[in-house]
Amino acid sequence: MSELVTGEAVALELRPARLPSRALAVLLDLVVALAAYVVVSVGLLAATASLDEAAGVAVSIAAFVLVLVGGPIAVETLSHGRSLGKLACGLRVVRDDGGPIRFRHALVRGAIGVVEILMTFGVVACIASLVSARGRRLGDVFAGTLVVRERIPAGQAAFVPPPPPWLSGRFSTLDLSAVPDGLWLAVRQFLTRMQQMDPEIAWGMGQRLAGDLAARTGTHAPAGVPPAMYLAAVLQERQVREARRAFGGSPGDPSPGFPPAASASAGFPPADPPSAQLPQAPEVPQAPVVPPSEAGPLRDVGTGEPPATGFVPPA
Repeated sequence: MSELVTGEAVALELRPARLPSRALAVLLDLVVALAAYVVVSVGLLAATASLDEAAGVAVSIAAFVLVLVGGPIAVETLSHGRSLGKLACGLRVVRDDGGPIRFRHALVRGAIGVVEILMTFGVVACIASLVSARGRRLGDVFAGTLVVRERIPAGQAAFVPPPPPWLSGRFSTLDLSAVPDGLWLAVRQFLTRMQQMDPEIAWGMGQRLAGDLAARTGTHAPAGVPPAMYLAAVLQERQVREARRAFGGSPGDPSPGFPPAASASAGFPPADPPSAQLPQAPEVPQAPVVPPSEAGPLRDVGTGEPPATGFVPPA
């Protein structure tokens, strides 16, 4: 278990990948890359059959660099750290602070990986991973990255408390495109660990994260709503949108895969909803009660005649 320490001295958990899973992911990536290299080489050989020997060697070197070096760099950049092998093994490459990697991180990892994986058959990478406390190879050290596990057993999954029911769905029109992945990770880790923190530290960190989230979305927490509830409501809205994109559905459909939220079991203190959320029904004036002695004879409203008594009048 690795820990990422925030500015409030709160440790956020990361689960570094160890050598066996990383070696299996690299092996799968190499098999795919070599298969692609063979296909590209056969195609280039047929296309450059009329060239001389020097030109053929140059084309082969270019194909090697393009497929076995440029391919993994492009895949990790476009997938934000998930190659085919890592996807199969449930791994992802992230920055040291837990954020997604960029092109420069993938470039450094790929360039150094040529030496420590391809040229030395993975010996240098294995030694560096065994020596490192977080299982990092040299490419990770120079690029400032870390390979973490994304899939964990269900019993070890951290519980993110849902917002109270009266706050769910309130941010359905919020624009979340400007919120970076690193901030989402910090919000999620805070919500899973806030019950273990000191109340003052948890309140201060919740306010800071809520301020950062409000600055990215342009919408602040409603009056009287604690920062943790605001963060949980916005995070749930993001999860609902991701579920709709994955499983289909329109914005008006109910949230797929999410049970109804309950504030009593969510880890939040009980809070009354704002009065604006609970419109009161208009008062209906009550008719005055008239004593039987003062009431006149009962008449049928539909016919205007006295009601039938059940007796036949005498002839």
